[in-house]
Amino acid sequence: MHDRHHDQQHPIANSRPILWALSLTLGFAAVEAGTGWWANSLALMGDAGHMLTDAAALAIAAFAAWAVQRPASNRHTYGYARAELVAAFVNSLFMLGIVAAIALAAVDRLRAPLPVSGEAVTGVALLGLIVNLLVARLLHDDHGAHGARPDLNRRAAFLHVLGDLLGSVAAIAAGLIVTFTGWSWADPLLSLVICVLILFSSVTLVRQALHGLMDGTPLSLDLAEVGRTLAGTAGVRSVHDLHVWSLNSARIVLTAHVVVDDLAAWPEVLARLKHATHAQFGIDHATFQPEPANSPLRFMARAMHAVAPKHSGE
Repeated sequence: MHDRHHDQQHPIANSRPILWALSLTLGFAAVEAGTGWWANSLALMGDAGHMLTDAAALAIAAFAAWAVQRPASNRHTYGYARAELVAAFVNSLFMLGIVAAIALAAVDRLRAPLPVSGEAVTGVALLGLIVNLLVARLLHDDHGAHGARPDLNRRAAFLHVLGDLLGSVAAIAAGLIVTFTGWSWADPLLSLVICVLILFSSVTLVRQALHGLMDGTPLSLDLAEVGRTLAGTAGVRSVHDLHVWSLNSARIVLTAHVVVDDLAAWPEVLARLKHATHAQFGIDHATFQPEPANSPLRFMARAMHAVAPKHSGE
């Protein structure tokens, strides 16, 4: 007997706030990049790069909200949920390239400073701070809207925007320093600070996306704890061949072989197992294979294991 628990469409937060936040972020990133190029400000261009990472995170969240609703097919039996992880991996690698380019340019500017328009930097960075505050408010409100279930991308996007607030503050500081002291080195130095912010968020995103693409156990779960919970369910003797992986940041899949005391009681045991995986770990797609504890095949397997020669590894 093999029970398959089919995918359910989870309530997804209204994507309109995400699209508004994405439009604001992309639009102002273009303004910052253009002004930074005109004013010779690496701090502004660096902050524009950081806002681009925010836009990437928002775009991934919006794409995931669309992709997860596409139906499964004969060739894609889980649907297209994995597209979120692929997009996250590609975007994060792209942003690492931007970090390297900004860092190299900043080092060159420290060696040979160029005149910077401090007033322009300060004014645009102040506007950027306001935009980031507005985007953060949109995402924060979206988290609790309509009883929605916030996924990893929405939380990551929110953290990206909070980090970008610091980037805007750094750009404002660079503009003020240049305006009142004339120290042009402040601009490339603070642009390196912004690069650190981008690097941290991008490396984290690469790690999470690659871990998911490699079918790793979700970082938020302890596989041993999951196994103990399942094995401790009433009517279960033991659990083996336990596998847990992610389809995307919001959908986790579990499969396991379950040794039961009474195969006739399997429907009740199955209901308890499903309840435990959902209530304690948020896993809605679980497949359990029951095995009777008194099965002759199990006794034969134990006997063969007991008499099998042990290899010394030499």
